[in-house]
Amino acid sequence: MGMNRQMMRQLQKMQERVLKAQEELQTRSVEGTAGGGAVSVRLSGGLKVEALKIDPEVLDPDDVEMLEDLVTAALNEALEKVQALQTEHMASVAGRLGLPGLP
Repeated sequence: MGMNRQMMRQLQKMQERVLKAQEELQTRSVEGTAGGGAVSVRLSGGLKVEALKIDPEVLDPDDVEMLEDLVTAALNEALEKVQALQTEHMASVAGRLGLPGLP
């Protein structure tokens, strides 16, 4: 049994909304920090690193490992925020689509 025209139109609208939501996510940014703000990383909703800032006071040639840990922590925090942003944004789109079983 084939799909009727109304179902095809609904699927097309859903696809357009999902694509638009994905484009909107690309324009959003989140920031992760570590060491009380000594290191900050800004990521786009599309998971691209937009900026990395390091306070010169945390630069210690005898303790490179600490700086590596701070950068890793800031990046992980930013990634968690992007994932939350993506989940929230796509749930909002799914809700507008009226899909059963989705938030």
